[in-house]
Amino acid sequence: MKSFNILLRSINDVKDFVNIVNKYDFDVDLTSGRYVVDAKSIMGIFSLDLSKPIRVDVHTDDCDKFCDDIKNFLV
Repeated sequence: MKSFNILLRSINDVKDFVNIVNKYDFDVDLTSGRYVVDAKSIMGIFSLDLSKPIRVDVHTDDCDKFCDDIKNFLV
């Protein structure tokens, strides 16, 4: 598992992030405060506080391509 922080600044950022995550078979969770949501759920992401960085937990050891795809969102 690998963890890092992202920042989703707009509705388009959320949409683009979900589209990227949905291309992969492994699980990805987002954590904001005490809330954890599935990163493949656009409604779940909108329930988080998007004004602060969000922790991403990638549940695989082979996530180099994924990390490269979301580099624009990294904090």
